Amino acid sequence: MSETAKALPVGATMFGHWRPLAARYPFVVVAAMIVLFFVLAAVFAPLLWTNDPLGLNPLNRLKPPSAANWFGTDQFGRDLWTRTVYGTRVSLIVGVAVAILSISIGLVVGMLAGYIRLLDSIVMRVMDGLMAIPGVLLAIAMVSLSGASMFTVIVAITVPEIPRVVRLVRAVVLTVREEPYVEAAIAAGTRLPLILIRHVLPNCVPALIVQATYVCASAMLTEAILSFLGAGTPPEIPSWGNMMAEGRAFFPIAPRIILFPGAALALVILAVNVLGDGLRDRLDPKLARRV
Repeated sequence: MSETAKALPVGATMFGHWRPLAARYPFVVVAAMIVLFFVLAAVFAPLLWTNDPLGLNPLNRLKPPSAANWFGTDQFGRDLWTRTVYGTRVSLIVGVAVAILSISIGLVVGMLAGYIRLLDSIVMRVMDGLMAIPGVLLAIAMVSLSGASMFTVIVAITVPEIPRVVRLVRAVVLTVREEPYVEAAIAAGTRLPLILIRHVLPNCVPALIVQATYVCASAMLTEAILSFLGAGTPPEIPSWGNMMAEGRAFFPIAPRIILFPGAALALVILAVNVLGDGLRDRLDPKLARRV
């Protein structure tokens, strides 16, 4: 190591390492900053000059934006800024939970289906059947049976996402299991769980990281659609879908009730999708070589 490198602080060295990536993927950096902003807003919502998201004030209904209410108020006198910030929590919780559950279940099922030929046809037919179930109809059926709750919404969105993850993992496993190092491990008498963990799983991780971002964005959008249709989270929960559903009747006189949560939803979904594209370009060796 040179004397100049030794003299540089650790922070400067790290910044110098990431600066070429920022110059090559500027939109990805901006998207990552937007996602980080929404995550921090969800975590520190009570500290961001917010009030009670459920507090009613009929005397203050449908007020325009002001110093006291940055986004104005809705038809019940509730602060739109507060409800928009707290709505970030619902979308991120649903998106992250669906991504974790679908990726975890899909990884296990996909690896077993792709490696064990006997299970392949059986599992994939089951997955085809699950993909035929529309997520919206499944959510409506589950809400009618068990009642509206965030858990119900998460389960209803996760079920249609699992087959997509299974198909992705299966495709990777079908390629990896024919590699010489896997055949050598089989010839050496390595047990199946160890082969899957040591040789198959590392090849699935890059594709799963990218897929998780798309599942997260899709789950947030689906949650907003379900809440807008009345089949999502309970109406008292300040989610972006509920806000738009409640404000649609007042759109001609107060379009901000829909525009602010709709803009937040569109921005976070766009940022997550752009981040997923950047991760795909970075983690895919073939695309990385072209760049």
